[in-house]
Amino acid sequence: MILAAGRGERMRPLTDNCPKPLLAAGGKPLIVHHIERLRAAGITELVINHAHLGAQLEGALGDGSAFGVHIAWSREGTALETAGGIRQALLLLGEQPFLVINGDVYCDADPALLAAAAHRLAATGDLAHLLLVPNPDHHPDGDFALTAGRVQEQGSARFTFSGLGAYHPALFADLPAGQPARLAPLLRSAMAAGRVSGALHTGYWLDVGTPARLAELDRHLAVEAQHRA
Repeated sequence: MILAAGRGERMRPLTDNCPKPLLAAGGKPLIVHHIERLRAAGITELVINHAHLGAQLEGALGDGSAFGVHIAWSREGTALETAGGIRQALLLLGEQPFLVINGDVYCDADPALLAAAAHRLAATGDLAHLLLVPNPDHHPDGDFALTAGRVQEQGSARFTFSGLGAYHPALFADLPAGQPARLAPLLRSAMAAGRVSGALHTGYWLDVGTPARLAELDRHLAVEAQHRA
């Protein structure tokens, strides 16, 4: 699932008339980078939620066939936040663990590794597997601790949640459908029960939350393209 329902307030005025996932960097929309990376990893069944200017997203991506994937759309009249949006989409996602990617990040991690972690959730009894990254300058204190492959709320080595994770549907089962709900409280509850695994990604990652960071990503991708040429 790619989360694409946010309003993108910090991106204004760029998002006044364009949904944030369609903002371009490296010559293509942010969400297309995700779709292409997922397809390259063999993940072709996608769910995308939307609220703000969602018709533009559907118009740009359609059923996904132009990108070699199949997209099922989870339409939200009002954005339901992360956990609420996932809960709303459970009927589309099915009964097995699944991947979730925030639409407003860029990360060069291999989605196949997250897919493997998702498969492990059913066997281990864990409810989530989170990909963490070193803390960026704008978030120096991090979110969670990572010790021996387990994610906890407190610890000496704290890292930032990348916005990429694998989840078991049971994590969201008690949420009422159609109601806004945040992800962090669910994760903290699962951490307290010892049911969250994790890994640290030390490659390229960027929270594309502001116009300045969108420009930063555009420059990074331009340099990458030059190196490949």
